[in-house]
Amino acid sequence: MSISWLCSPPKAAGRPFLASSEGNHRVELNNDIDEFLRYLSAERGYSVHTLRAYRTDLNQLAGFAGDRGVEASADLSLELLREWLWAATQAGLARATLARRSASARSFTAWLARSHDDSADPAARLRSPKPGRTLPRVITHTQMTDLLDLLAARASGGEALALRDLAIVELLYASALRVSELVGLDLPDVDLDRLTVRVTGKGAKERVVPFGVPAKRALVEYLRQARPALLAQAGAPPNSATAPNTVALFLGRTGQRLGVRGVYRLVAALLDAIGGTGPAGPHALRHTAATHLLDGGADLRAVQELLGHVSLGTTQIYTHVSAERLKASYGLAHPRA
Repeated sequence: MSISWLCSPPKAAGRPFLASSEGNHRVELNNDIDEFLRYLSAERGYSVHTLRAYRTDLNQLAGFAGDRGVEASADLSLELLREWLWAATQAGLARATLARRSASARSFTAWLARSHDDSADPAARLRSPKPGRTLPRVITHTQMTDLLDLLAARASGGEALALRDLAIVELLYASALRVSELVGLDLPDVDLDRLTVRVTGKGAKERVVPFGVPAKRALVEYLRQARPALLAQAGAPPNSATAPNTVALFLGRTGQRLGVRGVYRLVAALLDAIGGTGPAGPHALRHTAATHLLDGGADLRAVQELLGHVSLGTTQIYTHVSAERLKASYGLAHPRA
């Protein structure tokens, strides 16, 4: 895909690209952004994190447009959007960030065209560089076993947070959950008899995901010992109506629902301790689970369903990871490699 527009500034610049808005809506751009985000939340079911990314990109666009005298949505133009992305490339932003900004702008202007009955969508021909696709970080079987053994040793003393941390990592690895899906779990979502968990993924789509016996054992001990202790620390009897977030599966020190940052800190500390390169957050465990499943012979479409991917192409990145791991093993082991 050509990215020639990244190598030279757009032809039009400054005020000449203001489009005529006679007969169009003169709603302020910021107001339309707020309305668009409400639409994404209510109609599309986008997560808080996705909405935050959209708001960041579109607020930046609104500021850029305002500096050039464009304050109404109807005055957005393809030339303005191209100049916005051009300025971002000059600022050294990564290709992935540029691609995300372009996607945010296209979604916003497409919604404007539909909701305002405008005749043209200024971003319909907006192009952006494809983000470079890097292979995700994957932890080896041995490293994962050592990590879980470490957590089990910590939990052997019965300390509430240690039991909780073991259950979290076991479930993340067993079910390849997103961290947002994990912290959103409630008690009724877990079926210990069927070894399944019901999660709400992207776009508010529900799916049922299996987990194994080790994860069940960790969950049972957490629910039997640790969770009541965390509720008690919050100053309310575990079964009382005043106990905070009594339906949340995983709790923090204060008895409140555990947040994404808490899980991120836990996993990042564990992965930093074992070394390696690449991101050290909970998503690495999701990548690891998917890759280990494929290494073990799991069907690609089954892994797609487990992960909750809409497109099979998204899941196929893990086949590349498996291939790279195979080549690395071959290079180390084969005498004629």
